[in-house]
Amino acid sequence: MEVKEMKELIAAVSAANVDEFEYNNEEFSIRIAKKKAKIATVDASVAGVPVQSAAIMPEQSEEQPEELLYGDEIKAPLVGTFYAAPSEGADPYVSVGDKVKKGQVIGIVEAMKLMNEVESEYDGTVAAILVENGKMVEYGQPLMVIQ
Repeated sequence: MEVKEMKELIAAVSAANVDEFEYNNEEFSIRIAKKKAKIATVDASVAGVPVQSAAIMPEQSEEQPEELLYGDEIKAPLVGTFYAAPSEGADPYVSVGDKVKKGQVIGIVEAMKLMNEVESEYDGTVAAILVENGKMVEYGQPLMVIQ
């Protein structure tokens, strides 16, 4: 892979709505990860192939919760888009302060045009909703805190 192709790949991944990309073949491997530090790296596994590292401009930081919340986290069961309501304009499944029961639907994660219901794993009260409606979520990302 030429340096120009690597730069194009880095640009494509940074413009895409993914946090991590990895590709391996016999000649080289490449891993691009967008995390808090927003650093993309390119690693070569064969001597003679240039190794390059490129910094990606950090996006504006997401709002952090002002207070530390204690309770049980409901996490995203898969990567996709989180929806707090069954349809646009409908009331959300739950709001902060609502009582929930184990097995109750608290949201939807859309993946590959399939709507996957997210159910509460706990009985309790919704203490915080950590994800905005319509935002991408990663597998295992906390969606809500139940107390």
